[in-house]
Amino acid sequence: MTRARSPSFARLSARHPHGAAMKATPLSNCERRFLLRAIQEKKRLDGRQCYDYRNIRISFGADRGCCIVELGRTRVLAQVSCELVAPKPSRPTEGVLFFNLELSPMAAPGLEPGRQSELLVSLNRLLERCLRDSKCIETESLCVVAGEKVWQIRLDMHLLNHDGNITDAASIAGIVALCHFRRPDVSVQGEEVTVYTPEERDPVPLSIHHMPICVSFAFFHQGTYLLVDPTEREERVMDGLLVIAMNKHHEICTIQSSGVVMLLPDQILRCSKITAVKVAEITELIQKALENDQKARKEGGKFGFAESIPNQRITAFKMESAAVDTNDVEEQAGEIIAKADPPSEVFASPVVHTPGTAQIGEGIESSWGDLEESEKEEAAEEEGESEAAAFECVKVETEDTSTLKETKSDEPIVVSDSEEEEVVILEPQELPRKTRTQASSKQENPSKKAFNKRRRKKRTSR
Repeated sequence: MTRARSPSFARLSARHPHGAAMKATPLSNCERRFLLRAIQEKKRLDGRQCYDYRNIRISFGADRGCCIVELGRTRVLAQVSCELVAPKPSRPTEGVLFFNLELSPMAAPGLEPGRQSELLVSLNRLLERCLRDSKCIETESLCVVAGEKVWQIRLDMHLLNHDGNITDAASIAGIVALCHFRRPDVSVQGEEVTVYTPEERDPVPLSIHHMPICVSFAFFHQGTYLLVDPTEREERVMDGLLVIAMNKHHEICTIQSSGVVMLLPDQILRCSKITAVKVAEITELIQKALENDQKARKEGGKFGFAESIPNQRITAFKMESAAVDTNDVEEQAGEIIAKADPPSEVFASPVVHTPGTAQIGEGIESSWGDLEESEKEEAAEEEGESEAAAFECVKVETEDTSTLKETKSDEPIVVSDSEEEEVVILEPQELPRKTRTQASSKQENPSKKAFNKRRRKKRTSR
């Protein structure tokens, strides 16, 4: 049995973060049934209970009025700026407040850039009712010259990452940035208005009466089940959404309901009681974060986004530094040497080159790359064989030269090398081929014999 969609459901899909305003990938039927079944069993994907909030983390920038609020994985950046402008004709003694929330594809792939979607319009209107219509900021304190110049306070918020419940994260980021902001001090002398720099005069904080904070409730199965702080996937399968903005004095600033669920008065009262508890906890967290930042700025400590990011590095050979006392190094070295009985190569007396450094001995000769005994014997035998072969070669050379001298006295002298077998002629005359081949054959025999002998020895040793 299929149920026809009502106009209220169409409004919900338009205002819903993943409705008509976004081109997100739809959930499969299996995933939708899994989420609804888990909610029926009072279980959530992140392990929270039904009324639990996600972890809230507040970090401030180096400049005043800049902060990032993280609600779980939902992240919002807020920045406050000010400017002297002409007041509105209807309110010449009041300052101007301007609020703007921007959604970009950087936060979620389904968000469309450069387009005023219904989701964005509804969120901006809700934040304006929460912050401006609740009179949390004293606008008359922003007046410099009545009817001529007033301060315009502009609050810009950017959604950096979307994981559900944009409303609560944006409301917390907005009020935190407003409390953290400081406007320049001014003085009026006649018609001349002087704006002082922070170096000349300390900036002035805004006059804030209370902190309105939004708390969102998601309803499932026609209001049977209720969850606080819904995530992005829970928002896709919810039937209705209720947003209550309240301060720590239990004063309701605004209420907004959307969806196809008809809420009873008892359900709204129950949600308001839960909101009072959550708002008190969040307000205490905000005040503590502001105090810590103020204390760090006064003491000259670390502050800003760069300091709030945890710095974890993986280093190799990391060792903690330990102080070494070298005052009694001579006595300690003497005891160590007496107990250790060092070899003769090590000097027993320690050497102190400079204060704070000490050296005992000059070390033993490195044995890196030394040959074993068997290898040393083989090397010695090979050296002896090579010397014998060289001696035979020299003998053969002398015999050759003597025979040449005996045969023909007017023929040139031939000197040959037994290793490379090259013939060097001292005079540019031709030598008989018989004499040249005879000398080379006589020189080859001893070297071949020595080479064959070395090969046989290596084979027997293996």
